Amino acid sequence: MTDSKTIVADQVVEIHYTLKNPDGDVLDSSEGGDPLTYLHGHDNIIPGLEAALEGKAVGESVSIDVPAADGYGERDEEKVIQLPKDNFEFEVEPEMIVRAEGPGGAAVVLKVVAVSEDTVSLDGNHPLAGVDLHFDVEVASLRAGTEEEIAHGHVHGAGEPPH
Repeated sequence: MTDSKTIVADQVVEIHYTLKNPDGDVLDSSEGGDPLTYLHGHDNIIPGLEAALEGKAVGESVSIDVPAADGYGERDEEKVIQLPKDNFEFEVEPEMIVRAEGPGGAAVVLKVVAVSEDTVSLDGNHPLAGVDLHFDVEVASLRAGTEEEIAHGHVHGAGEPPH
């Protein structure tokens, strides 16, 4: 276990944050709520944010710009697919979110972007793919991750069942 005064791998980190897009619109924030808690160094938050937080201390506030490639990735037009409308056993409408089984049986989340008489156009990109992100972050607390948290790769919170 790591016992450091700054953010390093295997620490449980709590941050308060505000996420904005390039136009300055707030997309998400922990303001007025609980901080975001994650296990550092285990890919539990986007790579660009995690890398920028390395070495920060409790009480430190930072502004972090994360390019799309280090956030939710660039848009991939190959993730936009067309399926026959009769593949769906329910009525689909634009903006609807559907879950499907992807390659290897993994669950895939898709957004319906268009519906025609015969086909449905679905987008498998994350909604923030291709978007540069800006974070204002304050480090609220740090503690060493437990052996179990480190082994499992994520924080175990109050009331969470054992894994």
